[in-house]
Amino acid sequence: MIDAPPAAPVAAAPRAPAKPDKKAAKANDAKKDGKDKKAKKGKKGDEGADGSDLDASGPNIAAHPRAVRAVARTKSWGGLVGFMLGGYLSLPTNTVAAAGLRALIAGLVCYMAAWAGAVFVWKRLVILELKGREHQILSATNAARARRALPAGPGADQSPRARAS
Repeated sequence: MIDAPPAAPVAAAPRAPAKPDKKAAKANDAKKDGKDKKAKKGKKGDEGADGSDLDASGPNIAAHPRAVRAVARTKSWGGLVGFMLGGYLSLPTNTVAAAGLRALIAGLVCYMAAWAGAVFVWKRLVILELKGREHQILSATNAARARRALPAGPGADQSPRARAS
C-alpha cells in the first residue's frame, strides 16, 4: 500500500468581532464590587475574602501528603461508624424511615467530629515534624562547625609531599 501524504490543515473562517454585551459587563462589575467590599472588610492578618489564609508560609495540613490521606481516612471511618451505630441504636425505637434519618444524622455528626479531631491531631504532628527536622538541621550544622573548629593534629601543617618522604 502507498501511504497518502497528510492533508493540509484547513484554516478557520474569520469571524466578525463580537459586539460587547452591556448586561454581562454590568453583572461582572457588580460581582467585582461585591468582592472588593468583602476584601476590604478584613483586617491585616485575617483570612482573605475567599477563606484562604493569607500567611501561607506556615505549616499547612492540606500540603502534607500523609496528613491529607489520614484525615480523609478518619473522616470516612467516622461517618461510617456513626451511621452504623446510629442506625443500630435507633432501629428498635421507631420506623425504618425514622431510623434511617437518625442514622444519617449520626453519621454526619461523627463525620464532622472525626474531621475536627483529625485536623487537630495532624496540626500538632506537622508542627512536631517540622521542629524535629529543624533540630536535625541545627545539630548537623553544629557538628560541621565543631569539625571545622578542631585544631589540626600534629604534622597537619606539612604538605602531602613532605609526609610521603
